[in-house]
Amino acid sequence: MQPFIAPSILSANFACLGEEVNNVLEAGADIIHFDVMDNHFVPNLTIGPLVCESLREFGVNAPIDVHLMTEPVDSLIEDFANAGATYITFHPEASKHPHRSLALIKELGCKSGLVFSPGTPLSYLEHLIDELDMVLIMSVNPGFGGQSFIESSIQKIKSVRALIDSSKSDIRLEVDGGVKIDNISRIAKAGADTFVAGSAIFGSDDYFKTITAMRSQIELGLK
Repeated sequence: MQPFIAPSILSANFACLGEEVNNVLEAGADIIHFDVMDNHFVPNLTIGPLVCESLREFGVNAPIDVHLMTEPVDSLIEDFANAGATYITFHPEASKHPHRSLALIKELGCKSGLVFSPGTPLSYLEHLIDELDMVLIMSVNPGFGGQSFIESSIQKIKSVRALIDSSKSDIRLEVDGGVKIDNISRIAKAGADTFVAGSAIFGSDDYFKTITAMRSQIELGLK
């Protein structure tokens, strides 16, 4: 599966968000990642569907990858689908009926996924993997940007890669949290194919140089 680099707009300059998104896409990014936090499920408050809708109206055509760190999830699933989301992922413990929430995402024409925090067991995949287009592994505790990568996440990525391969399904394996040039090759080697990076990209002086360096490191990890 082709590797995707997904800049997280959590670290972008919101005073000129449309231009920031266009700049990272022109620099080689593949999809745009939204970190949606509700100050309830996680201790922060970020963005809603109007931001997604505004970027679509601004002319952003790239896939938008919405990570819901909210509880409950179903109403926001519908709102983000209507606003132009491509992928919608959520934490299984934030939904009373994860299977129903995954079905809702697909009914609304989006690609569905589950998110696993560092302390969330992978046992949910036993019954739900056939419903997924994406699995997102959090390599930090959700709620804030700019955290350091949790090393034990490497083994979790390997475990999910084995589950995806055995399912023979076309499922993306995304990693979010502390992803940088100096560790992205190990993350790719462990089995990830979609890489969320916020401060590592938006905090750099040259988006093209940073994304190009990340791609080179991904290729090294895949050899």
